[in-house]
Amino acid sequence: VDFIALLPVPYKSLIQHPDFNAIGLVDLTMFEEKKSRKLVDSANTPIFGVDVNGNVNEWNYKTSEITGYTREEAFNKPFVKTFLEPDEQESMQEVLILALKGIETSNYELEIYTKNHEQRFLLVNATTWRDTDNNIVGVVGVAQDVTESVKNDRALAASARDLKLLVTTANTPIFGVDTNGDVNIWNKKTAEITGYRKEEVLGKSISFLSDDIKGLIDRALEG
Repeated sequence: VDFIALLPVPYKSLIQHPDFNAIGLVDLTMFEEKKSRKLVDSANTPIFGVDVNGNVNEWNYKTSEITGYTREEAFNKPFVKTFLEPDEQESMQEVLILALKGIETSNYELEIYTKNHEQRFLLVNATTWRDTDNNIVGVVGVAQDVTESVKNDRALAASARDLKLLVTTANTPIFGVDTNGDVNIWNKKTAEITGYRKEEVLGKSISFLSDDIKGLIDRALEG
């Protein structure tokens, strides 16, 4: 990993100065490399990187913690084929290809499985990695572990689907109105009792029902 590319601009300018001491350059470069290495390693967010061939060349401690793979196990392995499920590989490969062309991707939801086969979700920003001459040398992924949030969202979506199915197939009339009194729920049993199909009543005021129809619904609800 070329950490010289991470040097702050003032240091780069200093290095380019004709009177700059070569020994000082070595000392400064080593200092900045160690500093940058420590920042990456100790970051409280997963940071990983690949070279132009898609092989892992960066893998910080947080990435190891989340995936269960050590840096030694991950380094020089093809990232996509080694750590992603087949149905995730094509889309992630496209993200990497774009980044290697200088087109970066933000908030890409990446699904991975850990060494212990646990499902994890990462929100990844894929950034083009350039050297000191501005040549593209790889891709850096800075991620956020959003596993709990994604699982909660999916659980809520599943509950909503279950509730919708229950309402639709219930053997009792179920209907609903919004704050304006317009129909927004009308299940099959309600349609059967009233003779009005859902398509005929959705969005209409509940007041269109005759007293006789309302009476039918009331009696059905009472059992």
